[in-house]
Amino acid sequence: MLELKKQSLSETFSVYFDTRMLKILLLGAISGFPWVLIGSSLSLWLKEDGLSRSTIGWAGLIFGVYAFNYLWAPLVDRIKIPFLTKKLGHRRGWIVLMQLIILLSLIAWSLINPREDLMIVITVGLIIAIASSTQDITVDALRIEQIGENEGKSMAAGAAMAVVGWWTGYKLGGVLSLFSAEYFQNLGFENYWQTTFLILGILVILMNICLMFVNESENNERYNKQKENDKLILNRFHKENFITKFLTWVGGTVSGPILSFFKKNGFSIAIGILGFVFLFKVGEAFLGRMSIIFYKEIGFSKSDIAIYSKTLGWITTVIFTLLGGLFVIRSGVLKAMFFAGIIMASTNLLFSVLAWSEKSELLFAIAVIFDDIAAAFATVAFVAFISLLVDRAYTATQYALLASIGTAGRTTLASSSGALVDWLNGDWGIFFILTALMVIPSLIILWIMRNKLQISEK
Repeated sequence: MLELKKQSLSETFSVYFDTRMLKILLLGAISGFPWVLIGSSLSLWLKEDGLSRSTIGWAGLIFGVYAFNYLWAPLVDRIKIPFLTKKLGHRRGWIVLMQLIILLSLIAWSLINPREDLMIVITVGLIIAIASSTQDITVDALRIEQIGENEGKSMAAGAAMAVVGWWTGYKLGGVLSLFSAEYFQNLGFENYWQTTFLILGILVILMNICLMFVNESENNERYNKQKENDKLILNRFHKENFITKFLTWVGGTVSGPILSFFKKNGFSIAIGILGFVFLFKVGEAFLGRMSIIFYKEIGFSKSDIAIYSKTLGWITTVIFTLLGGLFVIRSGVLKAMFFAGIIMASTNLLFSVLAWSEKSELLFAIAVIFDDIAAAFATVAFVAFISLLVDRAYTATQYALLASIGTAGRTTLASSSGALVDWLNGDWGIFFILTALMVIPSLIILWIMRNKLQISEK
């Protein structure tokens, strides 16, 4: 049974001062930063180079990689990177390798013109997405492994810090990206986005330096559990040879984590969880995919977007993510999910008001603030929920499975966001109303299975 115990106000906030939380914050930042590259930076780069909304929207299909990273997550749990694993540890070795790939991809982007080589730009973006999604597998595993299995209070607080870290990497990375692009544009640089990507590469290097301060101990218990499961599979063959050993390794690597998840939660509950996870944040993703295009079309500059959407949004997210962690601990994850779903839908309606009004910095700030509040509460509850569900023998794989299913809804479906705006003849107000309605199916699923979930609200 999962437990999220209520805590006093002082007890809840005291857990944030645990040194492990600072390390989790850093891991979150490393995870969030690449989304800036293939999200707002790529979208605005393509927009300012004259590509259509539909093209930009469909380019977002590269985010679909995050929906399928569970397919190779078992390999991340098992395979050791030559040299890096020995020097840095299993998890950190994988992170550094992926960060190196992202750095090389940024250098490649700095040499490409999207008007001439659009497919190459998208391909490099896809490489970044693959590296980032693979990185997320091991980042989440390393984060969860910083907390003991029975530390429900610390896990909820860790979820909050992970979200703060993710938004820190995403928002501040976005600030650096947008201000740098506008700075070089004002200086007269023709390829100002290409120069910006080189600046962002420096940030990647700094993150890897900071990663060395995150401890990683050898997890013998995880390896022992994996060996026990492998032994059970091998015994079914009644023979031990190269072929049966290989099949055992494949079976233990691929099927073991999935079977463990269904065995632990029960079939009906597991299916319900997967359905809810898939649909919960679809509406938010539709809004997020098109938001920067919307801001640009109604007349806001890159610096305006950086100040209101990134800087102000980051401050709001940090504050309300920490408060969201408190809310999850005190109210329980189910109530937190319902509350987050309702406020996500409500805040999307604010963007309809902004769309149907004249350009207003005040309305812009209000919409951004409340959207970030909703996202903060929703993400903390979501991360705490799935973090408590994983089996420590398959930390990376099971978390990746749940997270990627959630990402599948947000990325694959939201890739049609640009086409939807075009179909609505650019009526942004109607578009945002539709995004508000998208949360309803997930809340219905959650309501139906609320009494079947084995989650203690004490």
